[in-house]
Amino acid sequence: MQKTTTDLSGFTYESLGKGYNVCVSDEHRFGTDAFLLADFAAPRHKDRVCDLCSGNGIVALLMSRNFKPAEIYAVELQEKAFYQLQGSKEASDAGEIIPVLMDLKEWKAPYQLDLITCNPPYKTDNTGIKNASEAVTIARHEINCTIYDVCRAAKRSLKFGGRLCVCQRPERLCDVISAMRENSIEPKRLRTVQKNSTSDPWLILVEGRLGGSSFIKIEKPLYIKSEGSDEFSDEMKRIYGL
Repeated sequence: MQKTTTDLSGFTYESLGKGYNVCVSDEHRFGTDAFLLADFAAPRHKDRVCDLCSGNGIVALLMSRNFKPAEIYAVELQEKAFYQLQGSKEASDAGEIIPVLMDLKEWKAPYQLDLITCNPPYKTDNTGIKNASEAVTIARHEINCTIYDVCRAAKRSLKFGGRLCVCQRPERLCDVISAMRENSIEPKRLRTVQKNSTSDPWLILVEGRLGGSSFIKIEKPLYIKSEGSDEFSDEMKRIYGL
């Protein structure tokens, strides 16, 4: 097992259960969207998978914990996040995760993959207030990669019929569809995520297939809270493992 070369003593670890632990820092944490993306992607046991913009490895860890695919490449550009990714793997029963320190614009899998996931930067470079931390700004804004870069990277490494699953803000839906189609990835599934039935979507989950035919399924919304309650919905309890 490859060991980290940076001191991780200043970082903390959060338990994901079942022997899995994720290394977190002020710059590289995780949120609900990681759980939703891993569940939406749902790799098969035999799948060879890659998680782009992997950060501290949360999506890769959740896919490993819940689905045990054959192999998961976790590609991350920022060194601190990559060291956290390595720390997360070493603190977890996740031997199938392969950390990769590389720009996704340059990376290509050694063989064709069944599934690629990505929780990409949500904001375009010229929108929103940027964080004082460069690491946080890179994670949130399309400075080092755009959704078009993500789809180009997926096209290079997916097998014909392979899947790309991403999460994004609803206002970026047109960009996601445009980027997928520009790279021969046809959108096949779309699901919105809402606090409840009366609120607007705050997240979208999109699956595309390389070389797929023109047909998209709009799935029922995923509600975070139970109707008329501040409790998690039954589906969110399942996703969180509660």
